[in-house]
Amino acid sequence: AFFAFTVVLGYKYTWQQALAAVFCSGVIFLVLTFFRLREYVIDAIPRNLKFAISAGVGLFLAIIALEQAKIIIASPATLVTAGPLGIAHPAPVLCLLGFALIVAMNARGIASGTLIGILAVSLLGLPLGLTSFNGVVSLPPSLSPTLLQLDFSRATELTFLIVVFSFLFIDVFDNAGTLIGVTHRAGLLDKDGNLPRMKQALMADSFAAMFGALIGTSTTTSYIESASGVAAGGRTGLTAVFVALFFLLALFFAPLAGMVPAYASAAALLYVACVMTRGLADMAWDDVTEYAPAVVTAIAMPLTYSIATGIGLGFITYAVIKILAGRFSDAKPAVMLLALVFVVKFAVG
Repeated sequence: AFFAFTVVLGYKYTWQQALAAVFCSGVIFLVLTFFRLREYVIDAIPRNLKFAISAGVGLFLAIIALEQAKIIIASPATLVTAGPLGIAHPAPVLCLLGFALIVAMNARGIASGTLIGILAVSLLGLPLGLTSFNGVVSLPPSLSPTLLQLDFSRATELTFLIVVFSFLFIDVFDNAGTLIGVTHRAGLLDKDGNLPRMKQALMADSFAAMFGALIGTSTTTSYIESASGVAAGGRTGLTAVFVALFFLLALFFAPLAGMVPAYASAAALLYVACVMTRGLADMAWDDVTEYAPAVVTAIAMPLTYSIATGIGLGFITYAVIKILAGRFSDAKPAVMLLALVFVVKFAVG
């Protein structure tokens, strides 16, 4: 969204120039990772905020799922409202049916319950005209129109620097939130809420951002939908390797994959949202100066539609509350510094 609406439409960049900015942000991303600055930032996040980020990612998934299924829609009066759920609008109903199926099958210990639920409601949509058969196999499109099309002609302009650091800022904190949320649900965080071998994970993400720009896509980063794989039992890097191989294979079966409607995948996302939101139970609720900023973090993510914004508001409220409560020593210097960075970021827009 930032790539398309702000950089291309707002700043009047060509998509080739925007890709150059993405590539530069990926290079800086890699440098920050190599010198462990990103690792330092993530480790500095207070324990309660980490659990809140995990839950906030879940709530973010929930609002994405409900929106995709048209269970909630935009409203000029109340921002969001309930979508039509009558017989004339079967997609939201099928989403809720798929959600119930997925929850029930996972409760019964059926390992493929999530996939079965998606396929079941997809097939139910066929006679209703919600799912259409467009074939099985097709050749992948050529990469040549976007491969290595980066244009650095505006690299000396101030706006280019602003765009690069905006991409970097969003990527760093969106990725931090996703990494914390997914690894927490996978049980990979240690007792202090830190992730062992974090540098390797962040290096992979940095290379992906650079490689994505080279082949012609906006910033490639880890996605919160990865939590669906964790919910189904994925715990190791081997899971990701096989997912990547199956994605390559899926390039040749795009028409078949395209049959799965948004309401069907939304049912799975809604289930994963429930699994992720359990992070609220892991928070310490005996200190209001700790849990109040955490609640702000969790709520802000879905309502601002941004993981990075949720983290930023959490840092700011955490720092301000600790100062006003006379508990300045509770907050690490890195927390105060990052809170100040977010204040500046929000102030300049």
